[in-house]
Amino acid sequence: MKSYLIAYDFGTGGIKASLYDREGKSHASSFEAYDTYYPHVGWYEQRPGDWWGSICTSTKRLIAGSGVSSSDIEALAISGHSLGVVPLDANGALLRDSVPIWSDTRAQPQAAAFFQTHDYARWYMQTGNGFPAHLYAAFKVMWYRQNEPETYRKIDTILGTKDYINYRLTGVKMTDHSYASGSGFYDLRRAEYDGALLAAMELPRELFPDIVASTHILGTLTPEAAEQTGLPAGVKVACGGVDNSCMALGARGIYDGRVYTSLGSSSWIAVTSHEPLLDTGLSPFVFAHVIPGMYASATSIFSAGSSLQWVRNEICKDIVREYENPYDRINELAAGVPLGANKLLFNPSLAGGTGADKTPNIRGAFIGLDLKHTQADLIRAAMEGIALSLRTSLDNLKKMCALTNEMLFVGGGANSGLWLQIFADIYGMDILKTNVGQEAGSLGAAA
Repeated sequence: MKSYLIAYDFGTGGIKASLYDREGKSHASSFEAYDTYYPHVGWYEQRPGDWWGSICTSTKRLIAGSGVSSSDIEALAISGHSLGVVPLDANGALLRDSVPIWSDTRAQPQAAAFFQTHDYARWYMQTGNGFPAHLYAAFKVMWYRQNEPETYRKIDTILGTKDYINYRLTGVKMTDHSYASGSGFYDLRRAEYDGALLAAMELPRELFPDIVASTHILGTLTPEAAEQTGLPAGVKVACGGVDNSCMALGARGIYDGRVYTSLGSSSWIAVTSHEPLLDTGLSPFVFAHVIPGMYASATSIFSAGSSLQWVRNEICKDIVREYENPYDRINELAAGVPLGANKLLFNPSLAGGTGADKTPNIRGAFIGLDLKHTQADLIRAAMEGIALSLRTSLDNLKKMCALTNEMLFVGGGANSGLWLQIFADIYGMDILKTNVGQEAGSLGAAA
C-alpha cells in the first residue's frame, strides 16, 4: 500500500492542502480562502475558526479529488504564516473570536515604550527580529495585557497560527524553533527563549509553548479532528514550521547563499546560511531554519501581490467583470507597455514600511501620473514597482553575503511569465524555472 503525506501552506489569504508521496511528488491540491478583518486603522485580524474550517474543507476536497483513500494518509505537517498570538484559556478555548495576524500594527505604543528603556540594537542582534518591532508576538501580548486585561488574566497559553491548528488536530500545545524565532524573545544563537528578555517584558514563560524540532511528531489526530477532517484517527502530525523557513527548504535552501524570492500577498527575498545575517541599518529579518543550525535571513515588502490585487480590484473593475481569469488580461495589457511604463513609477507600500524603511507609516503612491497614462500603464507600473522594491531588498542582501547567481521564484506571482521576465530584467539574474512554484511552502513542510 502506498502512503501519502498532506502538507498545508497556511498563508495570509487561505490554506492550500497538497498531497505528496514519500518521494516528494505532488499529486493533488485544494485551496480554501478566508477573510482578513480590519476593525480599526492598523488592525489586521483573522478568525481561528475560519482557519480550522479551511483546514477541514480543504482536506476533504483534496481527498475527494485525488483518488487516494484517506486510509493511505500517513502524516500531516503545516507551513504557517508568522507572528501569531492566539490566546487560549486553561480549557484550550479561544479567548478572542478574531486575533491579530503578522501585519497587525496595534502594538506600536507597547514596542515604543519598551525601547525607551531597552536597547533596540542589542535586542535585534539577539533575536534577528528585523520587522518593525511592534509586529512581533511579544508586543502584541503586551497589547493584550494593557488593553484587554480581563482577557489577559484568563490566558493560559499563547499559540502561533500553525501551532493553534496543530493543537486542534492533536490536543498538543507546542511550537518549533522556526516559529518561536519570531516571538520577540527567542535567542537565535542559543536556540531558546531568553529568560532575561521575558523578564524585561514582564511576560511569564509559562504562557508560551515548549519548543521542539520541526520534524517532531506531536501525536496523532484526536477522534474529533479525525471526524471533522475525514481522516483516520491514527494519522501522525509533525510540528511543521514558519512559512519563510519551510519555503527556504522547498526552494532547495539547504546550503549557504541559496536565495529565493517569495512572490505572494507580501513578498520577500531570503537567503539560507549557517550564520544569521544581522545588520541594524538594513534590518533583515531572520528566522531559524527548519534545518537545525541554519537560518533564513530575508528582506521584504509587505504588499506585493496584494498591491497587484488592489490594482485589479480598484483600477481594473471592467476586467474583473468581463474575464473569468482577470490576471490573464492584466498580463496581456501590461505586456503591451514598454519597459519603464511610460515614465510612471509605483511605490508598493500600501501596507506600510518595513524595518529597512525610515518609518512604518510610509504609504504607496503612483509617481509621475499624468493625463496620457492609461490603465495598461498603471498595471505595468505596479508590476515594475514591486520588482524594483524587491531589487532594493536584493541589493541589501548582497551587501551582507555572497549569493548564488540564480534566483528561484515561489508563490502565486511566479505563474506570470511576464512578471518573471520583468524581475529578470530588474534583478539582472537568471531566473530559475522549476516545477515548485506555489508548492514551496507545502513541499518544505512535507520534507
